[in-house]
Amino acid sequence: MPRVPAHLRERALGMLQGGKRTADVARAINCNVHTVRRLRQRCRETGWTADRPRSGRPRVTTPAQDRYIQASHLWDRYRMATTTARVTPGTHNPSISAQTVRNRLRDAGLKACRPVVRQVLTRHHRQQHCLWAQTHCCWTRQDWQKVLFTDESRFCLTKGDFRIRVYRRRNERHTEACTLERDRGGGSVMVWGGVSQHHRTELVVIAGNLNTVCYREDTLLPHVVPFLQAHPDMTHQYDNATSHTARSVRDFLQDRNVSVLPWPAKSPGLNPIEHVWDLLDRRVRARARAIPPRNVWELAGALVEEWGNISQQELANLVQSMRRRCTAVLNAAVGHTRY
Repeated sequence: MPRVPAHLRERALGMLQGGKRTADVARAINCNVHTVRRLRQRCRETGWTADRPRSGRPRVTTPAQDRYIQASHLWDRYRMATTTARVTPGTHNPSISAQTVRNRLRDAGLKACRPVVRQVLTRHHRQQHCLWAQTHCCWTRQDWQKVLFTDESRFCLTKGDFRIRVYRRRNERHTEACTLERDRGGGSVMVWGGVSQHHRTELVVIAGNLNTVCYREDTLLPHVVPFLQAHPDMTHQYDNATSHTARSVRDFLQDRNVSVLPWPAKSPGLNPIEHVWDLLDRRVRARARAIPPRNVWELAGALVEEWGNISQQELANLVQSMRRRCTAVLNAAVGHTRY
């Protein structure tokens, strides 16, 4: 039977001192009658209700070994607990267990987590990020609200969550309760959109992959050019994808006098629309818990509908974070940031 918590022990003593019967006290704190009797007897003998001190299991590592374990994993963040356990002798065992290593690391505030995945940045990429951030960190909020941030993203009909765990006993691997049913594949939808401080474009569903012709004829001509003609003070932003930087696309934008914001390569963390895609994905996934989309057409319809349901204030907050993003790049010594 589980131990009675300290606050229930004090409550039980108060009830006993108030004249309650032992059986009534045991029923009130949901424990055995003998537990209440032993609790009263211990209070009479010792004057307190806490457990008596116990020797416990002897510690298998010394304080010096604890510091070595912590330092080893701070030096090599990807070091496995089994590796440290294999080379660390115990006080009364040839070696310690991996769980002991995890316990010592947990005592030091270190726990195993999934690493954040980022793109590979060369020295040239880091220098370009730094130069771009230095150039644009002095931009005001009024400057950033004149930028139209555009990008495309792909949304899958089924999304695997590798963090799901199932608790099972031995030989229960293929039981019904421990089996997760999921369709493999299922198709995907690529969409394109643009956001700014006070406006947004329509969400364009792209059929197939996005190439240069599709980008020019299906997004720039019917959506970007009319938007920028209606807002002549706006600047067009896009990343360095091949379909965006083709010569025909650059000539197309130049012929129509479209102002383009220079953009460093491999810098998705600087573009606030990446967070818009995450917000859109969360809204669609939350909606799918009630009525999940059965095919790519229903997924596309849900994406378009939820795109319109995102408030403009949420988009404005993301655009207003551009100064903080530039500052984060400079503070991170041209490394990876939290964005």
